[in-house]
Order: sequence, then structure tokens, then C-alpha cells
Amino acid sequence: MTMSIEEISDRMEIQDLLVRYCYAVDHRNFDDFHNVFTPDAVIDYSVFGGSVGGVDETIAFLKESMPMFSSFQHMISTSRIELDGDTAKVKTICHNPMVMPMGDETVVFTCGLWYVDEMVRTPDGWRIAKRVEEKSYMKDMPGLPTSGPA
Repeated sequence: MTMSIEEISDRMEIQDLLVRYCYAVDHRNFDDFHNVFTPDAVIDYSVFGGSVGGVDETIAFLKESMPMFSSFQHMISTSRIELDGDTAKVKTICHNPMVMPMGDETVVFTCGLWYVDEMVRTPDGWRIAKRVEEKSYMKDMPGLPTSGPA
């Protein structure tokens, strides 16, 4: 299948948007976090015990929960992008190691998930209108059993 220049451009812009999200979260850059989503976006982090709401509610949740971690790295890949004019359905794998100081010990645990997104083209470029996290796995999270599915 041959892609048009516009479709190639759309796909590259969407990939860039996904990367911008990761950098915004990992660097706690909430101004850029705002610029990744539409103003009326719905963000659902509930599968890992997080918030469900708009951009401002999600930022409030992140500001409250992120200080317990000294670092994290959202690593994304294998995006499936289904374009339909000015909308797109996108599913992306995320592997996210998280570092949590626990007294004299530092624990590193990993979340594996998919981002399931609905995106729209806006005058300012592609934005996420809806994001839902789907859980794949958790490994070595404090308080979870060390064997068996999480």
C-alpha cells in the first residue's frame, strides 16, 4: 500500500505527539502536558488506580502522586495508527520502569500497558481527545506477590 505525503506526515506528527506526552510526564512539564490534549479531553488512568477526568484533574492527580517516585521513563513503541480524515484511533505499547525510594532501599518496578487513544486534528496539530490505559502487567511493585500474574 502506498501512502500519500499527507498520511506519512500525519503518522509522523502523531508519533511526535506520543513522544511529547512521555517527555511531558517524565519531566513533569505540565504546560506541555496541556498541549498534548484537547481542552475537553478525557483521560482514564483508573486501571492502575489513577484518576479519570479532564486535563486539569489529571494534572492534579499527577502532581499528587508523582512525588513518591524519584524517576520514571515512559518508553513507547509499536503504535498502531488508524487514520480517518481528521481523526485517528491509536494503540501504543508503553513499558514504564518506576523508581521508588522506600526507606534505606530503592525499589524499581515496571508497569506494562497500552495507551488507547482517540486523536483529532486541530488548528494547532494533532491532539489526544481521549486516552485510556489498558493494563498488561506489573513486575516487582511493592506490595504485590513476586510470582504469578499481576
